[in-house]
Amino acid sequence: MLTSELIDQNIPRLQLHDTIGKAKQLINDFKLTHLPVISEKKYLGLISEDDLLDFDDDKAIIENINEHIQLIYVPDDVHFLNAIGFCNQYESNIVPVLDKEAVFIGVITATELLKMLGEFSGANEIGGIIVLETERIHFSLSEISRIVESNDCTILHLNTMTNVSNGALQITLHLNKREIAAVAATFQRFEYHIVHQFGFDKFEDRSDTNFRNLMNYLEI
Repeated sequence: MLTSELIDQNIPRLQLHDTIGKAKQLINDFKLTHLPVISEKKYLGLISEDDLLDFDDDKAIIENINEHIQLIYVPDDVHFLNAIGFCNQYESNIVPVLDKEAVFIGVITATELLKMLGEFSGANEIGGIIVLETERIHFSLSEISRIVESNDCTILHLNTMTNVSNGALQITLHLNKREIAAVAATFQRFEYHIVHQFGFDKFEDRSDTNFRNLMNYLEI
């Protein structure tokens, strides 16, 4: 999914002749952290709520504080994850998008990005989750896939990140089944450390099951 496919045309745009009071009102009405500023269809940049609130004269115009306008944006032909990076970097809940000719197309809202990220990560699909931890040098996607598939499961989504406290690689697996105890047990046999697991636990140790079967037999 490209950034150009997530544009929201309902977000207002400021002109240089608009007042600071109007900008504050729009920020409040639309629950935004920033607003795009346009001059004769040319994108000038974003202005933040914090910068607007620093000025008490609501009758002053945006042009008077143009030094606070940041010329930041994402291209229209990049993956939508770049827009999420933009939100994090600039602490903004809107992302301006420009085409190759630097023409302003519109903005992407953080709400739309969150929705798309949920679909991208498989959050809407039912299944269990296992979070593993291993040394980065031991990470093997083929081995992880083989372990999961040997338990008649499928990986719906896989994500990796570094545990900043110990430098180990954390691997989050979203599986297509909720009964994941058998998968978790297999990972433990392969010396993976399981940080978390979320799902139904219907796996039973075979020795315990065999013992109960024997006792039931002796009672007959």
